[in-house]
Formats: sequence, structure tokens, C-alpha cells
Amino acid sequence: MKRILFVDDESRILDGLRRSLHEDRKRWEMEFAVGGEAALKACETAPFDIVISDMRMPGMDGATLLGHIRDRFPATARIVLSGHSEIKTATRAIPVAHRFLAKPCEATEVRATIERVFTLQELLGSAELRQAVGSIGDLPSLSRVYSALLEAVRKPDISIGQIAAIIEQDAAMSAKVLQLANSAFFGLARRVTSLVSAVSYLGVETIKNLALTAEVFTVFRPDPRLPQIWEALQDHAHRSAALAGKLPLDSSMREFAVVAALLHDVGELVLAARMPDTMLTALKRAEERGCAQYQAEEEILGTSHAEIGAYLLGLWGIPHLAVEAIAHHHRPARIPHTAFDISIAVYVADQLTREKPATDASGSEKPLEEAFAAQREVFEQLAVWERLPEFWQIAQQLEEANKPMPVTKQPPART
Repeated sequence: MKRILFVDDESRILDGLRRSLHEDRKRWEMEFAVGGEAALKACETAPFDIVISDMRMPGMDGATLLGHIRDRFPATARIVLSGHSEIKTATRAIPVAHRFLAKPCEATEVRATIERVFTLQELLGSAELRQAVGSIGDLPSLSRVYSALLEAVRKPDISIGQIAAIIEQDAAMSAKVLQLANSAFFGLARRVTSLVSAVSYLGVETIKNLALTAEVFTVFRPDPRLPQIWEALQDHAHRSAALAGKLPLDSSMREFAVVAALLHDVGELVLAARMPDTMLTALKRAEERGCAQYQAEEEILGTSHAEIGAYLLGLWGIPHLAVEAIAHHHRPARIPHTAFDISIAVYVADQLTREKPATDASGSEKPLEEAFAAQREVFEQLAVWERLPEFWQIAQQLEEANKPMPVTKQPPART
């Protein structure tokens, strides 16, 4: 059975959780600890799959407890359930907590959060991988983007749009800001799926506090064996997001697709930062065999950067539709489709942006519109492909061949 530990300094809160989740005791083993010290002793006796803790507790508080759990039991998912949402409290919790729930919290929400985390844990079958990813409280960012953000937040007249434009240049920063905006810690009632909305909701002052005082954004110090990989990943992410925003999706789904495309290779950031030897081996094997990098990763790890990134972002509370598209962006045929959806859009955007960006005579990269002019027929064609199974045959062939999306003058013949 999956094991869950609830921690609070008030026994009546724990009694309420015990009663409200009583029907779940047949499928989950649940324990309840009064205070951080008792919780840590319980973890030392037998590790838990999830720990859900209050923040403000005498002695060992929630942030300290979750920090110990991150360091000693990194495979454990860490969730804050607290009634306190001050920015000072939040900045201490952000590096050690995966998710935030606000008191009072209905049992249905607690139960749904637990179920989502367990589903994510099944995504990574390897306990070693869950430990590697679970220990992450932040992702490293490009130094130039971090420097630009620090400079911007110190300006008294900086706008929300300007801050968002800087953050969206870096997938790691984007993921963290979206995590915070979607957390119950800040009391937002709806899901945030765009960076402008996320920055607008958090506010410039909060972003400033996070950038200057919290261990939220860290600068990447690359492994010398992986030169320029960060710049390449960020460039591909930015171009993919821009393209995803142009694909024929319902307007309500477009923001999800843009976010998913921006973050779809976060798993590569995880591998490069935490498992550089494994990434180097995968890159070498892909080159020697002439296969895709994700295929080499699957041979070595049993999974790929797609699932690794989806696992981390799912723990962080990034919206499910985006996480699903990220998890399957190399193998979209693994999940059912009834329309041109977010997963297909991210898949197509990823494929079409793998080519080298177009440049002008001076060697400078052309604007996005010009860079993708050659694929304009594809965009127009996608908009009129009404019969998904026919498009899907091409998508499956593309997945097998790992080649760029073919450009045809007409939609596929009907059969």
C-alpha cells in the first residue's frame, strides 16, 4: 500500500483529516504525526510516498521538516497544507515543497491531490529516478536571463509585460513562476496557464522578493562536457512555444499548448543538471546508432526526458493538460485523441522547430515569421485536416521515422 504521513502541531486538525479520509484507509496506509520531530522519527522508521505538513509548528517547523525529507528521502513527494500565505513563509517553503494546499481544505481536494501524485509516481518506474527528480527544489537558469531579471525588478517603473517577457526566455524560471501562481499558497481560485497571467497575479513585488531573497532561481553552471546545451535547449523551447501558439487549437486550449511547448524539454535540464554522465552516454549512443536522443535514454533508463520532466512539473502542480502533453511529446500515440489537441500540437511544434533557425545574409537569425515561412503550408494544412485518423497515420509514421513533418499540397486521401 502507498504510505502517506500527515503532520501538524494541532491534534484536532489531524483528527479531522483522519475522519475525512477514513474511507481511503483500505487503499492507503496513513499515519498522523504531531509536530516535526515526531514526523521525522516516523520517516526514519519507514519512508513514506507522500508527506503533507503544516508550515508553522513549534520546534521543527514545516519548511525545516520538508528540507530534511528532501535531503534524506528524496523520492517522497512533499506537500504543504497551511493556512499561512505570507511571502516570507512562502519563500522558505518553495525550495522544499512540491505542492501547496491552503487551509481549510476539503477532503475531496486533498484526496485528488494525493491521487495525482500517485499517478505521477507511476510514470517513473525507477525508484532511483524518483529520488533524483524528487530532490530538486529548483531548476538552473541561464545566467544572462537571471541577470536581466535582477536588473529589471530593481527598476521602479518596470511593467508586468516586461517581467514576463524576460522570464519566458528561460524554461526553468517559467516553470517555477507557473508553479507558484498555480499553488493554493497564494489563494488563486483558477488555474494559470500563461506567464503574463502568472506574473500579473503574483505581482512585481513578489517576483522581486523571489529573485532577490529566495532559493528559487539558481544560475546554471554547466558541466564542461556539455557545452552550450542550455542555450540550445532554451532556444528550442522558445521557438516551440511560439509555434504552438500558431497551431489550429481552440482558444481555450492554446495557452496550455504554449506552456507545454515551452516546458516540454525540462527533463533534459534535469538530466544535464543532476545526471550529466547519463545524458552524455545517451547523446553518444544516439550519435553512434543514428537514433533519437529520447530513444537512447529509454534504452539506458527505461524512460526518457519527456517522462522525467512531466513527473517534476506534475509534482509542482503545473496543469494536467500541459503535463500530459509533455510526458508524451515524443510518443503521442500512447494516449487517445479525438481532435487536434494539446498533445498533438506540442508534438508537431517540437518536430517543426528541430531544424536550424533561418538566417539572413549577415548570419543573424530571422524573425520567427520568416524563419517558419517554409512551413506555412503545414500550418494552413493542419487547419483543414478535419479527419484526425488520417492525420494521425502521418503522425505515427513520423514518430517511427523520426523525420521532419512532411509538407503536402493537399490533405491525405480519404479511405
